Amino acid sequence: MGTPAVLAIDQGTTNSKAVLVDAGGAVLATQSAPVALATPRPGWAEQGADDLWQSVLQAVSSCLAAAGPVTIAGIALSTQRESVVGWNRAGEAVGPVIGWQDVRTSSWCSQLPAELDSLVRSRTGLRVDAMFSAPKLHWLLEHAAADRVGTVDSWLVHRLTGCREHLTEAGNASRTLLYDVLDLDWSTALLAGFDVPRSVLPEVRASNAGFGSTAGVPGLPDGIPIVAVLADSHAAMYGQGCTEAGMVKATYGTGSSVMTPVDGFVADGCTLAWLTDKPLYALEGNIVSSGAALAWTAAMLGLPDVGALTDLAASVPDPGGVTLVPAFAGLGAPHWDRNARAALTGMSSSTTRAHIARACVEAVAHQICDIVDTIPAAPERLRADGGATVSGLLMQTQADLLGRPVEAADVAEISALGAAELAWRTLGEATGWAGRRTARVFEPAVDADVRAIRRTRWSEAVAAARTH
Repeated sequence: MGTPAVLAIDQGTTNSKAVLVDAGGAVLATQSAPVALATPRPGWAEQGADDLWQSVLQAVSSCLAAAGPVTIAGIALSTQRESVVGWNRAGEAVGPVIGWQDVRTSSWCSQLPAELDSLVRSRTGLRVDAMFSAPKLHWLLEHAAADRVGTVDSWLVHRLTGCREHLTEAGNASRTLLYDVLDLDWSTALLAGFDVPRSVLPEVRASNAGFGSTAGVPGLPDGIPIVAVLADSHAAMYGQGCTEAGMVKATYGTGSSVMTPVDGFVADGCTLAWLTDKPLYALEGNIVSSGAALAWTAAMLGLPDVGALTDLAASVPDPGGVTLVPAFAGLGAPHWDRNARAALTGMSSSTTRAHIARACVEAVAHQICDIVDTIPAAPERLRADGGATVSGLLMQTQADLLGRPVEAADVAEISALGAAELAWRTLGEATGWAGRRTARVFEPAVDADVRAIRRTRWSEAVAAARTH
């Protein structure tokens, strides 16, 4: 018998991560495996469903090998959200994973009736946009012989349970545009509006309701319960301890998510964060390109990675008047303009590669500010997590542009830890370690006038990108 641990699987856009967490929140081992992202046409983003599953198996195998003796008490899942998968009755994928950032359905979405968008907003808190699952599911059902469809959490549950279960978690379902977050069920009217039959969709369960048990998974014993499931951004909010109105977190990934809990459902920008004994709703703004913008700029400047980009950016005190608007697939919240185009403005003969790098770092922070500025009650501070938070320059820039302290999580596995804590609570362990970890704190270091000038320059660049 080894140390009791929850195996948290965090399946994201670019990698799958496995983390073993004990009941006190200590990370016993962590390993990751990459997942390739293909862009076969402009605006398309795909992953192999089997490749995604194999990356999970690889991460789990490596994690277990790196750990000491453990007894797996349960499995927790944290998954990318709006991406969709289709498979047949034999459990075989019948097409690619269509990624959340895929915009192949933008034109189709623009032709949908305004009445459907109004219904979507009133029953889901979201809006009709190619980022969400329903348009992708419609496309997938037209182009592949799928008997079952779902988001990534349902695909992983299906494979982990030996293809026995077809289940999804309420928070993930809330991102599809098909789930009524007030009635807590698939909406007949929304299903009809997007032409998605209920028969192909999974059963929706509460976040801690149990999702079957392992069967036939290489490297894992049969019978391990899948205790808890959360969407990745929601899991990060849980892991940050953001459970009350007025608390705000930002997750910096390929895109970014800014979330703040609210006391009840509101019809614009609201999402279901999780469902346990009762639903917790949150206002959320989604940014399409943040980590992706850093990676693109690094490649464009001939740099080996994002770390080299931020090092180069730190070599100059400011962007030298340069502004980058990374609208490579349009703009997400709060603009929601898929017709916007990326723009690099303000260059002169004295502009250097370092200025462009610095402008990219600022672009990531500016986009977060745009969303925080829409929150009705201005937060006192921002809790930050995700891979890009390792950059002290980005976190300091965020504090400077926001005019508020930024608390960056001290661990990279915050989404996995959030899912693991929910699992331990469900297993009867009163953990209480979410949001109580030490954090790096970045205080604003520029005055209000400087901040206003930089924010105004950004707003003007965004306006130009939207009127190309």
